[in-house]
Amino acid sequence: MHKVFQQIGAAASRFQGGSTLAAHGIVHTQAPVTPDLPSFARREDAAYAGLLAGRRWVDLHAGRFVRLSTMRVLLIEDDAMIGRAAGRGLRQAGFAVDWVTDGAGGEAASANGVYDAVILDLGLPRLDGMALLKSLRARQDRVPVLIISARDAVSDRIAGLNAGADDYLLKPFDLDELVARLRALIRRHAGAASGVMGVGALSLDPVGRTVTLDGRELSLTAKEFALLETLLRRPGAVLSRERLEESIYGWGEEVGSNAVEVHLHNLRRKIGPTLIRNVRGVGYKIVG
Repeated sequence: MHKVFQQIGAAASRFQGGSTLAAHGIVHTQAPVTPDLPSFARREDAAYAGLLAGRRWVDLHAGRFVRLSTMRVLLIEDDAMIGRAAGRGLRQAGFAVDWVTDGAGGEAASANGVYDAVILDLGLPRLDGMALLKSLRARQDRVPVLIISARDAVSDRIAGLNAGADDYLLKPFDLDELVARLRALIRRHAGAASGVMGVGALSLDPVGRTVTLDGRELSLTAKEFALLETLLRRPGAVLSRERLEESIYGWGEEVGSNAVEVHLHNLRRKIGPTLIRNVRGVGYKIVG
């Protein structure tokens, strides 16, 4: 697959002005990508600046749709072939991906501050990638940014890094390298050298998708895993119910009024009742 991805990247980088999949700049992110979206995904969501709502779900079996990860990534890439291949590969690696196909849409989506990282192409319609990057940093947005570009001159790479990018990856690239660089950026941003996190006898490995308690592996649903990962990324911090909802639900998804509470209740039954504490009227936190 990686060889195929490299070939796609090489061909796409030579093809200028490739068509986007949606004129409004946001692409349905469930593979395979199709412009024929379900009705709920066509609604405007004021919280996302009127962008078309998308989904970040994978059908595991028998129509059971689950989200793969709390690591939420904004992919800003106008080329359909690269965007489709990168989005699919990143989801398979455990990321949740929102794909935007132009700079203006990327600027609007990134303003919500819900992303763990941004993957940014430079040659974008409506707003150039470099201008978007400078806009991000001008508003003091410190989200990690990984540039992906066919501009291979040393001067281009220096300009991108000096403008505020955290890394620069040339097209065509290997998917494994993209995933590794992205995880490293997120770890560095969180101040962690290792991806494994935990408190006390509880340990979570986001790469291996495993959770252990006292050395015993636990069986968690995708939503339980996502909630636990979100809490462990900020140990001791109180996270609101709305923030926890963002960790398991994508753009435009209907959320039950007590959905988070139900998943937290089930999670506590598996990891113990004392590790997750409810701060009344504020939210939830994980304690050691």
